[in-house]
Amino acid sequence: MQQALELAEAASMDLVEIAPTSKPPVCKIMDFGKYKYEQSKKEKETKKKQHVVVTKEVRLRPKIEDHDFMFKVRNARKFLEMGARVKVSLFFRGREMVHRELGFNVMKRFEDQVTDIAKIDRGAKMEGNQIIMFLSKK
Repeated sequence: MQQALELAEAASMDLVEIAPTSKPPVCKIMDFGKYKYEQSKKEKETKKKQHVVVTKEVRLRPKIEDHDFMFKVRNARKFLEMGARVKVSLFFRGREMVHRELGFNVMKRFEDQVTDIAKIDRGAKMEGNQIIMFLSKK
């Protein structure tokens, strides 16, 4: 170990322990600052190449009017064209839960409006007091 430290110092480099648990411990003579710098550069490069999927949400109600509904459809189409994933959620309040079929009808209508541009990742499913559906671009 002492001899390795002397060799590293003579080369004006660092002695880096690679496998401390092995017998004998494995070490490497290198410029540790340069190594850390190259690692950070590689991480930045991989982050640049990553594609983050953005999820946008469109909220509906069971008794939504036609104009409001079409406005939400247009927004969803715009989000899909941007490349975002769309979460369509329909909320029930109070006694609206009795008529869940109205909510599923609204979701079916929404699905029919966007099927030409979107594919359904997860169909309309009841979760608590809301129905959720996920869409993504074809």
